Amino acid sequence: MRLADRFEWGARTYIMGILNITPDSFSGDGLGDDAADVVKRAVAQAAYFIGAGADILDVGGESTRPGATPLSAEEEKRRVLPVIEAIAAAMPHAVISIDTFKADVAAAALDAGADIINDIWALRADPALGALAAARAVPVILMHNRSRPNAVVIDQLGGSYLGPDYDDFLEDVISELNGLADSAQAAGIARDQIILDPGIGFGKTVEQNMVLINRLDRLKSLGYPVLSGPSRKSFIGRVLDLPVDERLEGTAAAVALSIVRGADIVRVHDIPAMARVARMTDALLRARPDDPVP
Repeated sequence: MRLADRFEWGARTYIMGILNITPDSFSGDGLGDDAADVVKRAVAQAAYFIGAGADILDVGGESTRPGATPLSAEEEKRRVLPVIEAIAAAMPHAVISIDTFKADVAAAALDAGADIINDIWALRADPALGALAAARAVPVILMHNRSRPNAVVIDQLGGSYLGPDYDDFLEDVISELNGLADSAQAAGIARDQIILDPGIGFGKTVEQNMVLINRLDRLKSLGYPVLSGPSRKSFIGRVLDLPVDERLEGTAAAVALSIVRGADIVRVHDIPAMARVARMTDALLRARPDDPVP
């Protein structure tokens, strides 16, 4: 799939809906571990998401919450492949991304009907993933991630990271993402097939996550589409002192500011509400005195 054939960057904000095919999602919305039941519920959720305004369905089988247990490639495939196949069959025009950092899983997911590779380690965890994306000519989402398993704080508000040392936090993140994009192109991935994700919630403190959202415009200056994923993250819980199931308003604020600062895609759990937030924010940003009410 060519991004340019499906997305007009700058025309509006696109919504990525999260489909967690896990029993241990940090957000409490994992679809479980009973294969037959999970597929049925995932297809229903995917249809609901698309009807509510989702443009991309992000399917993931391995929890990325702080402190999560690593999953084998075989178990990850067992979880996600039947779901991707079923969604692709039921909704052939849906755009599906596979949330994985394993080349074996990504290859099988693409064969099953996925269109985009969403890698939280930006092609660094599995050296074969970049070559796969280049050979298949598929888009990639590259996320900034300095997560360290031994630097996690877990309490009643969930898990979050102690931030690693930066010389200049914002400039370091931007420079590292630019380097990751350069590496992807060196592997044969076309520049216009790359999306950058600043990695909100991954190896960053509460304050650093908020700075990233407030300064997404600096990342936009690199010239790539930008994805922002603040949905229900623990930094919202810590600012508002709220559990994961009470972070809708905090997520809405983070999504709106992400869009104001230039996000092209927002990755969210609560599709109807966040699609409305995106639509309203887009309308505000693009309003002109003599424009008719949409």
